[in-house]
Amino acid sequence: MSGTTFFTLGLGDVTPMGAPGRALIVFEAGMGFGFLAAVISYLPAILYQAFSGREVSISLLDARAGSPPTAGELLRRHGNDMRELAQLLYDWERWSAELLGTHLSYPVLAYFRSQHTNQSWLAALTSILDTCALIMAGMNDGPKRQAQLTFAMARHAVADLAQIFARSRQPVVAPDRLPPSSLTALREMLAKAEIALQDGAVPEQKLRDLRQMYEPHVQGLSEYLLMPLPPWFRLTGALDTWQITAWERLARRSPVSTRWKTVMDTFAWAVRWRHDSER
Repeated sequence: MSGTTFFTLGLGDVTPMGAPGRALIVFEAGMGFGFLAAVISYLPAILYQAFSGREVSISLLDARAGSPPTAGELLRRHGNDMRELAQLLYDWERWSAELLGTHLSYPVLAYFRSQHTNQSWLAALTSILDTCALIMAGMNDGPKRQAQLTFAMARHAVADLAQIFARSRQPVVAPDRLPPSSLTALREMLAKAEIALQDGAVPEQKLRDLRQMYEPHVQGLSEYLLMPLPPWFRLTGALDTWQITAWERLARRSPVSTRWKTVMDTFAWAVRWRHDSER
């Protein structure tokens, strides 16, 4: 009787006779409606609000760091405005704190994908960690204080989330994201934007130590959640997501696809011609 009342089934095969039993049924019926209201409205609203707040900053990062976001592109596009870069890192410090709070309370949010295939919360957070590591390891005239604060909060977030999802203590065997040749290419790219990175054994060792603090965690999350990690700098000349739409991608099809469209257009014309001739 309690079960059918709480879940609003109301089979009616058992009926309370006394006043205490009737009072209990009224209480259970009210609790049942409250339970359904929480399931239908309260929890989905909280989850969507947290998901929407997370995705806003990821979408804003598109024009600032490329698609997918990379540390090299983020620094290159802010090379002449360190104040704006410091403000961006401050915003991502708060974003990392909110991510930690919401995704620890509701772990299912970590599985929610972004709207575009080349964006994800893990890739965005990794690119911010990469940027902070470069600034801390030896970027001249960079916002080092804010980079330290953002790095601490972002590293805290990935470490705690990795303990929930990527629970294995075995390190993930993954290729080096920044081999010496790539680091040299990154320096050359930033030098063209008048951004100097300190060279030498000491800055490189500091950068390796900083990377070791977060890369095992993000690699474990990447393997578990099937979210690829971004490179350190843009490898191709691909446009940002905001610069091209899905229709424009379809318009830039390969010659094979173009020939196939021609065949289909010819077939459709033949069908229409036969239909008109029969009429």
